[in-house]
Amino acid sequence: MATGRPGGRGGGVRGTPRALRAVRRDVPAANGTATDGDGAGEAPAAVRAGSRLGERAEAFLAEDPLLAGLREQSVAEGVVAVAPATAAALTFLATSTRARAVVEIGTGLGVGTVALLRGMPSDGLLTSIDTDGGRQARARAACVEAGFGPGRVRMITGSSRQVLPKLSDGGYDLVVVDGVTTDFPRDLEASLRLLRPGGVVVLDDVLWQGRVADPVRREAVAGALRETVRAVREDERLVPLLLPVAEGLLCAARR
Repeated sequence: MATGRPGGRGGGVRGTPRALRAVRRDVPAANGTATDGDGAGEAPAAVRAGSRLGERAEAFLAEDPLLAGLREQSVAEGVVAVAPATAAALTFLATSTRARAVVEIGTGLGVGTVALLRGMPSDGLLTSIDTDGGRQARARAACVEAGFGPGRVRMITGSSRQVLPKLSDGGYDLVVVDGVTTDFPRDLEASLRLLRPGGVVVLDDVLWQGRVADPVRREAVAGALRETVRAVREDERLVPLLLPVAEGLLCAARR
């Protein structure tokens, strides 16, 4: 969804959170070593089992030509789109929450944008934030091609740091955080301000295991993910759930 993270969509720089001990053990880290747990020998079997489950989840629903085409374009341009299973989850969440007001942090070429709109009511408005206005224009065109009128999407060009403070407190049903990974802790806090009671925040790829050559940047990404997961777990305002979708979809409903 999002573009160019240092730890973001298109940038390919992320990390593996040590804070997820209770959820995921002995997962190879970005440097190829085990991140946690007691039995390093268990890691290969666990990883293979997780990979098989992930493959089955990804194959459960076939993408239509529009999303498949957007995904191919994203790959060609180095923009990391949300995984097919994640796109399906976003549609499901938008539908199940009857989300009429949605914020998406990280537009990319519009894979997640279209997926969200497909789950929203016909009178819903999606606000999508990204620093790349050119890609946002293409994402808007994809939304029109998918059958959504131009009034269904509000594209705002800028960083989450710039845009989120300008949005209305308690005015949104669903917020999807998929921008720069190192901004996740700040984006999470801002998202909670935006949510109405019963609203849901979604953070993508919190179990990401990508390889990062720069150890300083790798630790920055991993640290941001650890901080984000810890904040969601410990916040008494939230009812959290970590879904093993793609590389981890962390959801939390606001009480």
